[in-house]
Order: sequence, then C-alpha cells, then structure tokens
Amino acid sequence: MPDRIVPGPVEADAAIREAVCAHTRKVFDGCRDKDCVEDLRLYPTLSSQALIDTAFSLRPRTADLLYAQVDVQEITFNRGYYTVDVTYFYRVQGETYPGGETITGLSVFNKRVMLFGSEASAKVFTSSDTERIVDAGLPIGVVEAVDPINLHMKVVENKTPSEERAEIQIPDWILETFGEELVMTDQPRNVYVTVGQFSIIRLERDTQLLLPAYDYCVPEKECEATTEDDPCAMFSRIEFPMDEFFPPDTVVEEENYRSLR
Repeated sequence: MPDRIVPGPVEADAAIREAVCAHTRKVFDGCRDKDCVEDLRLYPTLSSQALIDTAFSLRPRTADLLYAQVDVQEITFNRGYYTVDVTYFYRVQGETYPGGETITGLSVFNKRVMLFGSEASAKVFTSSDTERIVDAGLPIGVVEAVDPINLHMKVVENKTPSEERAEIQIPDWILETFGEELVMTDQPRNVYVTVGQFSIIRLERDTQLLLPAYDYCVPEKECEATTEDDPCAMFSRIEFPMDEFFPPDTVVEEENYRSLR
C-alpha cells in the first residue's frame, strides 16, 4: 500500500485522487512595507502627563499594536483598484529621565495604499447571515502587522496650548485598556514618538477554486490528556534553554529583523 499523502511538499510521483472545488479567498494584490513613522503625537494618561511636565527628557521603551482598523473604498477613475486605509492604534511606553518613571499613552498612525481588487457584483447570502444588507462589490482588506519598534521619544514645549480635543475616533475598548483617562488636548509640554512598523496589506475576494485532492485530511497524532497535577514533574520534561544562556555565533537576518544594520 502506498504511503499516505500528508500536508506538505508533494513528491513528483504522488497520485492525485480527484479534483475538488473549494471555497476560499483568493489574494488579488498585496504589498509589504517597512514604515519609519516620525513625530506621532502621544496622548498620555493623566498620571503620565504629570510626569512629563517635570521630566528633563524621555527614553523610549516599548510599543504595542492594539488594533488596526481597515477601510476599503473603490477608486472611480481606475477600474478594479481600491484604496485601503489603515489606522493603527499603539500603546506606547517610555520612561522619564531622570527618575526612570514609566509613562504610557496612545499614538495613532494612518496609512493609505492602492491595490488591485478586481470587480464583483454578485450578492452572497448564507444561512448564518444576521444582517440584511450585504456589500458584495468591495474586496476584503487584510492587514498583517507585528508590534512596532519604539525608536525615539521627545518632549516639545508648546507656548500656545489649545483646549480643543483631538478629533480622533477611538474605539471604547481601546480607551478602557489604559485604565484611566487620556489627555487629548494640547498641553504646555507635548510628546512625539517615532516608531518602526512592519506590515503586509492585501485585498482578497471569496471565490471557488478547482484544486487537486490526494485524500481526506485525517489527523495522525493521538490526543494526549494531561492528568498530571505536579508542576515540578511537568517542568522536568521541558528542555533546558541553552540558546538563552549561550548567544549563537551567527544571526539569521530574517529572524532578527529588529536589529540595526
């Protein structure tokens, strides 16, 4: 009996069992970016603003990508092309100098790209639909991104602060993650940050593709129940992390994208 075909590289002499029609998303266009975003306004928490007002300078620490809001709009003068507007919401942390006190705030970065997404006019309804209105004309915008790198933070003196709030639409759940109110108005001392962002943006559409099938995908691995209550016995089965104690002689560039060249 020939060996069972499993997901992965296929040998040249492997026999295709049948052709199947699969419903999936087809990627029509995509791009990748390495953005160095300078002078993003930081909207600090109330307690952080008090520390900023007395700090001599700030040092960058970390930045977390909380959410990426994606909006796709058709370009009327270029058939089949669409703009993809992405709004990144960051939680940025730094520390005061002197003192080393932690400050936290929100920064927002807006990005727009143009991609090909083809055309479609069919309206699709399924048994799981909960809404009556279906927008079938637009492709689906997908953003893949990693946490940004906090490169720089600076304090800028503002001699004419304004009481007007920044007009930024921030989801309520993002505001709740900070645990206290954010300062959204101009202050005598404002903070601006520089972050490095890696991202992949693409446009997809639901479609049906004819694919070669070798067999049904049946898991080969048996499920193992965890019944052990002794945490030390469980810890004893974990291998010693040698690489954490002894740095490697060489670093693969793709795996160490955060390092400087």
